[in-house]
Amino acid sequence: MLAGFRTFAKSPFAVLLFGLLIVSFAIFGISDVFKGPKGSGVISAGSRTLSAQDFKSRFDNYRKEVERRNGEALTPDQAVERGVDRQILQELVLQESIAAAIRDMGVAPSDKLVGNIVHEQMSQLPPTQRPFNPITGKFDSQAYAALLAQNGLTPQTYEASLRDEIAQAHFFSAVAAGLKAPRIYAALQGAYLLEGRDIAAFAINPASIERPAPPTDAQLTAFMKENAERLTRPETRVLSIMRVSAKALEPTVAVNPADLQKAFDFRKDSLAKPETRSLIQIAAPDAKAAATISQRLGKGEDPVAVAKAFGKTPLVLTDKPKTAVPDRKVADAAFALAAGQVSGPINGELGVSVIKVTKVTPGVVATLESVRPQLEAEVRAQTAQSKAYDQTQAYQDAHDGGADLVAAASKAGAMVATLAPITAQGTDQTGQPVPGLTPDIVKTAFGLSQGGESELIELGKGEYYAVKVEKVIPAAMPPLAEIKPQLTAVWLGQEMGKRLKAKADALAARVKKGESLEAVAASAQSQVQKVAGLSRQNAQQHMGLGREFLAAAFTAKPGEAFVARAGQQGEAFVVAKLEAVRPAPTNAIAQVAAYTQTQASSGLMRDLGEASRNAAKVQLKTKSNLTLARQAIGADTDALAKAEGAKAGKKAE
Repeated sequence: MLAGFRTFAKSPFAVLLFGLLIVSFAIFGISDVFKGPKGSGVISAGSRTLSAQDFKSRFDNYRKEVERRNGEALTPDQAVERGVDRQILQELVLQESIAAAIRDMGVAPSDKLVGNIVHEQMSQLPPTQRPFNPITGKFDSQAYAALLAQNGLTPQTYEASLRDEIAQAHFFSAVAAGLKAPRIYAALQGAYLLEGRDIAAFAINPASIERPAPPTDAQLTAFMKENAERLTRPETRVLSIMRVSAKALEPTVAVNPADLQKAFDFRKDSLAKPETRSLIQIAAPDAKAAATISQRLGKGEDPVAVAKAFGKTPLVLTDKPKTAVPDRKVADAAFALAAGQVSGPINGELGVSVIKVTKVTPGVVATLESVRPQLEAEVRAQTAQSKAYDQTQAYQDAHDGGADLVAAASKAGAMVATLAPITAQGTDQTGQPVPGLTPDIVKTAFGLSQGGESELIELGKGEYYAVKVEKVIPAAMPPLAEIKPQLTAVWLGQEMGKRLKAKADALAARVKKGESLEAVAASAQSQVQKVAGLSRQNAQQHMGLGREFLAAAFTAKPGEAFVARAGQQGEAFVVAKLEAVRPAPTNAIAQVAAYTQTQASSGLMRDLGEASRNAAKVQLKTKSNLTLARQAIGADTDALAKAEGAKAGKKAE
C-alpha cells in the first residue's frame, strides 16, 4: 500500500490533487478530529469540528506567511477589512467537508501506514533534526513530540492531518485511475486556441481632439467628492514610544572580571571537551564466537565481512564520549584501548560483543582564555538585561508617582521616540513601513484615545515598551490647495479620455453604417493597421496591443466594428473591425488534441476535485461561525458590528 501511495504521489493527478487539497494544509493546517463537541466550534462538518483555537492557529500560519512574503504586518482587523478571514474560513469549510465525507465512506489509512509515513518523513529531515536516537537509531517519540511542538503541533494533530492526506490521496487516485477525458474535449480546446482572426484598426489621433481647459476650483471640488473614498486619508496618530532594550544597552556594559570568573567557574565542566572514541562494535551470539571475531578483527579483516559471517551488522560509534556509549562495560573497555586495538569478548550489560577502537580524540580542558569571547558575550547580555529591568523599575516608580510617559522615561534614562503620524497599518503617510514599529505596538497605540498611555509591556529577552498617543488625526480628505496640481493632471487626463472615447464612438458608428474603415480613418487623420491571424495561442506575442483590445477582438463577431483601449497602459483609443474569422486547420487541431489529452484529463480531474469539495459541503450541511472565527483571531467584533450597522443605515437612506 505504501508503494502504491508513493507511485500515485509522483503522478500528474497527484500534482493537481495535492495542489488543490494538500498544499492548503501547509498554510491552513487541519483540525484535530478528536477535539471539541459537535457544533461547538468555528466549523462543524459531519463528525468533525474545528475549534476557535484551531482556527486561530490556521489564521496565524497564514498571517506569518503573508508578512514574510510582503514584508508588512497584517493585523486581525486588517484581515477582516480585506476579507481574508472569510477566504480562510471558506477554504477550511471545503477542506473539512471533503475530509469528513471521505471518512464517512470508510476510507481511512491504517495506523501502520501512518506510522510508516511518519518515519519516512522524519528520516528525510536534516540529520540534526531527525527524532531518532543517535546511538540505537531507534525512533524517539519524545524528540518527535518536541520537534512538532516547535512548529505548534502535537503528534495527534500532525498524524490526523496525515490521515486526511493519505485518505484523500487514495480516494482521488482511485477516481483518477478510471478517468480519461473524451478526445473531443482536447479537440475543442485545440479549435478554440487556433481559431484565427484578422483585425483592422486605427488609433484616434489626440491632435484631432480639442484639449480641455484647466478645471475650475468648483470642478475640482466636485471631482474630489466623486472620488472621496480614494482621496480620503486614513486616521493617523502621533506616538511617543518609550523603549527599554537590553540589546541596545549591551555596548555600554563593561564586563566585570569577577563576574566573568564566576561564570567560568560555574560552567567550567560543561565548557570542557571530553575525550572521545570512535569504535566498531560487533555483537556475538556467545563467548566462543566473540573470541573468533576478536581474532579476525585483530588480523585486520573487514569488520562488515566479519559481522556478516555471524549474521550481524556492525554498530559504528563516531566521536562519542564515554557517557554516550550505551553499555557501561563496553564503554570501560573502549576507553582502556588505544587507537587500532581490538578487545577480547566483552560480557556487557546488553550482551556479548567485541569492539575495535578506530580513533582516539584527547579531551580538552577549558581555560578562561579559550572561552573568553563566548563568556563575555553571555555575561554582557545578562548584565544588560539586568540594567534594562532596573530601568523599567525606575520608569514604573516614576509613572506610578504621577509622571507622564516622557517624564518617567527621562528619570529612568530610557529612550523615547516621537514618530510622525502613522496609520493603523503601521505605515507613514506615504505608505512606507515605519522601521522598528511592530504590530503589537501599533495595536496597543490604536487601542488608546488621544493622550492615553499604555502600561509597560514586556516583549521578552530584556525588551520593553510603553506608548503614548500624542495626537489623533481623524480620517479626512486633504485640502484642495495641497493636491491641486496632481488633481488637475488627473482631471485633465480623464476629461481627455472621455473626449477620445466619444470621438472613437462617433467614428465607429460611421463604420457600422457602411463607410469603409480606411475612409473613416483618413477623415480622422489616422491610418489603418492590420493584424492577421490573431489567435488565442499567439495572443502573448501581441500583448503590446493591450488586454482590453485583445479581449474585444476575441469577443467580436465577423464584420463587427468596435471601440477599445489599446496599448499596455490603455493609453490610446482605437476603432477596429473584425474582418474575418478563420477556423483552425484540421491537422493542427489533431496535433493539439494529441498533445493536450493529458492536460484535458488533468483539467477535468481538477474540476472534479473542486466539485467534490462543494458537494461534500452541501451533503453534510457544513456550518461555519464567522463571528466566532473573528473573535478567535482577536478582531473587534463589536466595533465591526456597529460599522456594518452604520453602512446598512446609510444604504437604507
